[in-house]
Amino acid sequence: MRLSAATLATALLFTTLNEARSADEYDIDPGHAAAVFRINHQGFSYTYGRFSKISGVFTNNNDDPGKGSISVEIQAESINTDLDKRDQHLRGPDFLNSKQFPTLTFKSTAVKKAGDNKLSVTGDFTLHGVTKSITVDVDKVGEGPAHQGQYRAGFETTFKINRSDYGITYGLQKGGVGDEVTIMLSFEGIRK
Repeated sequence: MRLSAATLATALLFTTLNEARSADEYDIDPGHAAAVFRINHQGFSYTYGRFSKISGVFTNNNDDPGKGSISVEIQAESINTDLDKRDQHLRGPDFLNSKQFPTLTFKSTAVKKAGDNKLSVTGDFTLHGVTKSITVDVDKVGEGPAHQGQYRAGFETTFKINRSDYGITYGLQKGGVGDEVTIMLSFEGIRK
Protein backbone atom coordinates (compact mmCIF):
# COMPACT_ATOMS: atom_id res chain seq x y z
CA MET A 1 0.00 0.00 0.00
CA ARG A 2 2.85 2.39 0.80
CA LEU A 3 4.43 1.74 -2.58
CA SER A 4 1.18 2.56 -4.31
CA ALA A 5 0.74 5.79 -2.33
CA ALA A 6 4.34 6.83 -3.05
CA THR A 7 3.93 6.00 -6.73
CA LEU A 8 0.67 7.96 -6.87
CA ALA A 9 2.26 10.95 -5.09
CA THR A 10 5.21 10.90 -7.51
CA ALA A 11 2.87 10.72 -10.51
CA LEU A 12 0.79 13.64 -9.20
CA LEU A 13 3.91 15.72 -8.56
CA PHE A 14 5.25 14.94 -12.05
CA THR A 15 1.89 15.87 -13.62
CA THR A 16 1.74 19.12 -11.64
CA LEU A 17 5.30 20.06 -12.66
CA ASN A 18 4.56 19.29 -16.30
CA GLU A 19 1.40 21.41 -16.23
CA ALA A 20 3.31 24.28 -14.61
CA ARG A 21 6.07 24.02 -17.20
CA SER A 22 3.68 23.90 -20.14
CA ALA A 23 2.06 27.24 -19.19
CA ASP A 24 5.01 29.28 -17.97
CA GLU A 25 5.27 33.04 -18.19
CA TYR A 26 8.19 34.76 -19.91
CA ASP A 27 9.58 38.28 -19.90
CA ILE A 28 10.66 39.45 -23.34
CA ASP A 29 14.42 39.98 -23.40
CA PRO A 30 14.95 43.44 -24.97
CA GLY A 31 18.44 42.40 -26.07
CA HIS A 32 16.95 39.58 -28.15
CA ALA A 33 13.90 41.30 -29.62
CA ALA A 34 13.53 43.13 -32.91
CA ALA A 35 10.76 45.12 -34.58
CA VAL A 36 11.68 45.87 -38.18
CA PHE A 37 9.46 47.47 -40.82
CA ARG A 38 9.58 48.30 -44.51
CA ILE A 39 7.56 50.71 -46.60
CA ASN A 40 7.63 51.65 -50.27
CA HIS A 41 9.37 54.91 -51.18
CA GLN A 42 7.91 56.60 -54.28
CA GLY A 43 7.64 53.27 -56.08
CA PHE A 44 11.44 53.10 -56.43
CA SER A 45 12.52 51.04 -53.45
CA TYR A 46 11.75 50.09 -49.88
CA THR A 47 12.86 52.02 -46.85
CA TYR A 48 13.63 49.85 -43.83
CA GLY A 49 13.64 50.85 -40.21
CA ARG A 50 13.43 49.40 -36.73
CA PHE A 51 12.35 50.17 -33.20
CA SER A 52 15.01 49.61 -30.57
CA LYS A 53 12.92 49.62 -27.36
CA ILE A 54 10.67 46.58 -27.02
CA SER A 55 9.24 45.03 -23.87
CA GLY A 56 6.48 42.63 -22.93
CA VAL A 57 5.42 39.30 -21.52
CA PHE A 58 4.04 36.09 -22.96
CA THR A 59 2.70 32.77 -21.77
CA ASN A 60 3.77 29.68 -23.68
CA ASN A 61 1.54 26.63 -23.27
CA ASN A 62 2.81 23.66 -25.27
CA ASP A 63 -0.01 21.32 -24.24
CA ASP A 64 -2.84 23.78 -24.88
CA PRO A 65 -1.75 26.67 -27.15
CA GLY A 66 -5.15 28.31 -26.67
CA LYS A 67 -4.09 29.17 -23.14
CA GLY A 68 -1.09 31.12 -24.42
CA SER A 69 -0.94 34.91 -24.54
CA ILE A 70 1.30 37.77 -25.61
CA SER A 71 1.56 41.44 -24.75
CA VAL A 72 4.17 43.60 -26.51
CA GLU A 73 4.96 47.29 -26.11
CA ILE A 74 7.19 49.25 -28.50
CA GLN A 75 8.39 52.79 -27.79
CA ALA A 76 7.54 54.97 -30.81
CA GLU A 77 10.39 57.36 -29.99
CA SER A 78 12.89 54.53 -30.57
CA ILE A 79 12.30 54.45 -34.35
CA ASN A 80 15.53 54.36 -36.34
CA THR A 81 15.99 54.41 -40.12
CA ASP A 82 19.65 55.47 -39.98
CA LEU A 83 18.81 59.00 -41.13
CA ASP A 84 18.29 61.43 -38.25
CA LYS A 85 16.26 64.02 -40.20
CA ARG A 86 13.85 61.33 -41.43
CA ASP A 87 13.61 59.78 -37.95
CA GLN A 88 12.66 63.16 -36.46
CA HIS A 89 9.95 63.51 -39.13
CA LEU A 90 8.65 59.99 -38.44
CA ARG A 91 8.42 60.79 -34.71
CA GLY A 92 6.48 63.99 -35.44
CA PRO A 93 2.78 64.71 -36.06
CA ASP A 94 2.86 63.69 -39.75
CA PHE A 95 3.55 60.06 -38.84
CA LEU A 96 3.82 58.44 -35.38
CA ASN A 97 3.26 61.60 -33.30
CA SER A 98 5.29 59.92 -30.56
CA LYS A 99 4.70 62.72 -28.02
CA GLN A 100 0.94 62.13 -28.11
CA PHE A 101 1.10 58.38 -28.83
CA PRO A 102 4.29 57.11 -27.15
CA THR A 103 3.72 53.37 -27.69
CA LEU A 104 2.68 50.79 -30.24
CA THR A 105 1.10 47.79 -28.53
CA PHE A 106 -0.19 44.34 -29.30
CA LYS A 107 -2.28 42.34 -26.80
CA SER A 108 -3.55 38.92 -27.79
CA THR A 109 -7.20 37.99 -27.44
CA ALA A 110 -6.98 34.45 -28.89
CA VAL A 111 -4.23 31.95 -29.69
CA LYS A 112 -4.73 28.85 -31.82
CA LYS A 113 -2.40 26.10 -32.96
CA ALA A 114 -1.85 26.36 -36.73
CA GLY A 115 0.58 23.48 -37.30
CA ASP A 116 3.89 22.23 -35.95
CA ASN A 117 5.55 25.16 -34.17
CA LYS A 118 2.99 27.52 -35.73
CA LEU A 119 0.33 29.64 -34.06
CA SER A 120 -2.46 31.90 -35.27
CA VAL A 121 -2.66 34.83 -32.87
CA THR A 122 -5.49 37.36 -32.85
CA GLY A 123 -5.12 40.52 -30.83
CA ASP A 124 -5.57 44.24 -30.48
CA PHE A 125 -2.88 46.23 -32.30
CA THR A 126 -2.68 49.90 -31.30
CA LEU A 127 -0.81 52.42 -33.45
CA HIS A 128 -1.17 56.20 -33.46
CA GLY A 129 -3.96 55.95 -30.88
CA VAL A 130 -6.08 53.64 -33.06
CA THR A 131 -6.79 50.04 -32.02
CA LYS A 132 -7.75 47.34 -34.50
CA SER A 133 -8.06 43.58 -34.19
CA ILE A 134 -5.57 41.73 -36.38
CA THR A 135 -4.60 38.08 -36.79
CA VAL A 136 -0.98 37.13 -37.40
CA ASP A 137 0.81 33.86 -38.11
CA VAL A 138 3.52 33.22 -35.53
CA ASP A 139 6.40 30.73 -35.83
CA LYS A 140 7.95 29.22 -32.74
CA VAL A 141 11.68 29.34 -33.38
CA GLY A 142 12.70 27.25 -30.38
CA GLU A 143 12.79 26.78 -26.63
CA GLY A 144 15.05 25.25 -24.01
CA PRO A 145 17.80 25.99 -21.51
CA ALA A 146 20.31 28.64 -22.60
CA HIS A 147 24.00 28.56 -21.75
CA GLN A 148 23.43 31.26 -19.09
CA GLY A 149 21.23 28.79 -17.19
CA GLN A 150 17.97 30.50 -18.11
CA TYR A 151 15.11 28.75 -19.86
CA ARG A 152 14.17 30.63 -23.04
CA ALA A 153 11.58 30.50 -25.82
CA GLY A 154 11.54 32.48 -29.06
CA PHE A 155 8.95 33.40 -31.67
CA GLU A 156 8.70 35.51 -34.81
CA THR A 157 6.03 36.87 -37.12
CA THR A 158 5.73 38.96 -40.28
CA PHE A 159 2.49 40.77 -41.09
CA LYS A 160 1.18 43.75 -43.05
CA ILE A 161 -0.98 46.71 -42.15
CA ASN A 162 -2.19 49.78 -44.00
CA ARG A 163 -1.04 52.86 -42.11
CA SER A 164 -4.09 54.80 -43.32
CA ASP A 165 -6.25 52.44 -41.22
CA TYR A 166 -4.52 53.97 -38.19
CA GLY A 167 -4.94 57.59 -39.28
CA ILE A 168 -1.41 58.04 -40.71
CA THR A 169 -1.99 59.47 -44.19
CA TYR A 170 0.92 61.85 -44.78
CA GLY A 171 2.42 61.42 -48.28
CA LEU A 172 -0.30 59.12 -49.61
CA GLN A 173 -1.89 61.68 -51.92
CA LYS A 174 1.28 62.30 -53.89
CA GLY A 175 2.44 58.68 -53.85
CA GLY A 176 5.55 59.62 -51.92
CA VAL A 177 5.25 57.01 -49.21
CA GLY A 178 3.34 53.74 -49.50
CA ASP A 179 0.32 52.82 -47.45
CA GLU A 180 1.19 49.18 -46.81
CA VAL A 181 3.73 48.56 -44.06
CA THR A 182 5.37 45.17 -43.56
CA ILE A 183 6.28 44.54 -39.92
CA MET A 184 8.66 41.81 -38.77
CA LEU A 185 8.65 41.07 -35.04
CA SER A 186 11.01 38.61 -33.40
CA PHE A 187 11.33 38.10 -29.67
CA GLU A 188 12.93 35.80 -27.16
CA GLY A 189 11.69 35.45 -23.61
CA ILE A 190 13.24 34.36 -20.33
CA ARG A 191 11.04 32.12 -18.22
CA LYS A 192 10.08 33.71 -14.88
